Amino acid sequence: MATAIPELHMISSEHIVGAKIFDQSGKEIGEIDHLMIDPITGQARYAIVDFCGFMCLRKGHHAVPWKALCYDQDRRRYTTSVTEQMLEKAPEYSEASWTDRDWETRIHQHYGAAPYWEGVALEGRH
Repeated sequence: MATAIPELHMISSEHIVGAKIFDQSGKEIGEIDHLMIDPITGQARYAIVDFCGFMCLRKGHHAVPWKALCYDQDRRRYTTSVTEQMLEKAPEYSEASWTDRDWETRIHQHYGAAPYWEGVALEGRH
């Protein structure tokens, strides 16, 4: 899957899009369709994930906070603790969601991920 350069602690974006995601037991549950990246800091904020191959409960793509995914260096893959129940109850998102801090707070809480804005002072941010 991902060609990482461990000694540099980097991975090419070409290996993130399409990357398979696995649950805690090692079962493949979906894949990353694309990322939402902060244009100022360059940090990934959300992975837009297609879980259809896994559960297909809510067809389409789902926004998952980037911090809810973990890169397993030994296996060169992404894992998550996202469950069927979490996905079923996840807050819906739209193009307007990206500018709604209340939605961002709810989605981070829902997936148990630390909000990217906590502890970081970003000028011009809401």
